[in-house]
Order: sequence, then C-alpha cells, then structure tokens
Amino acid sequence: MTVRNVVFPAGRQALYDINRYSPAIKSNGLLFVSGQVGSREDGSPEPDLQAQVRLAFNNLNAILDAAGCTFDDVIDVTVFMVDPQSRFERIWAVVQEFWGQAPHPTVTAVGVSWLYGFDFEIKVIAKLPEGDAA
Repeated sequence: MTVRNVVFPAGRQALYDINRYSPAIKSNGLLFVSGQVGSREDGSPEPDLQAQVRLAFNNLNAILDAAGCTFDDVIDVTVFMVDPQSRFERIWAVVQEFWGQAPHPTVTAVGVSWLYGFDFEIKVIAKLPEGDAA
C-alpha cells in the first residue's frame, strides 16, 4: 500500500475529515492539490462570485504554503467554472491577481453545470522545494 504524505493547511482539517479527502499529497517531488473552492470557515460558499474566486485562491495558497511552496511553483492548473460563458471575464480578472509573471503554468478550463454549490474550483500540481521528494 502506498503511504500518502498528506499536507493540511492550518485550521481546515475538519473540513477535509468531514468530506473524506486529502487537501494535498506529496509524491515524487510533486504536490498534488485537491480542487479548492471559495469556502468560508464553516464550509459554505462565499456568495459573491469574485470574492469566491479570491477565497479559492487563498485556500489554495494556504495549502501551497503548508507544503513550502508558492503559486510560482505551480506547473499545471485545472479550473472548473459553472456557466463560464457568462462568468469567464469576471472570474479571469480575479485569477490574474494571483497568477504571477510569465512563464505561466499550463491551464485547462472546464465548464461544468454543478460544483457542490460553488461557482469556481481550482486544482493544481506544483513542484516541491529541492530536497523534498516525499
């Protein structure tokens, strides 16, 4: 059986325990981060779209920080959006606040019909710091 080297952000382990998944796993020098949404402390969605996207990035950045990474270490991004045709421009304006300088990570954007009450989710793979090949 593979041992999972799980990374938990400070103060949010209960959310992952309730939903039965790991926020991130270190493996072979990479960090695989589960999809992050704009959930408030109680797990409910932030109602304002752009605030929800910012909160999703803040939740993502908390996990990256817990693993010793930043968004600059992100290699691959997958984003999921409910109704991207009408929301893409408002979402992407916020994404750019967190994206950093070129060269940018690869990205796949997927339009979906449902995200458990959320409108945006971001999932990434990041390179762990040298010497952390867990």
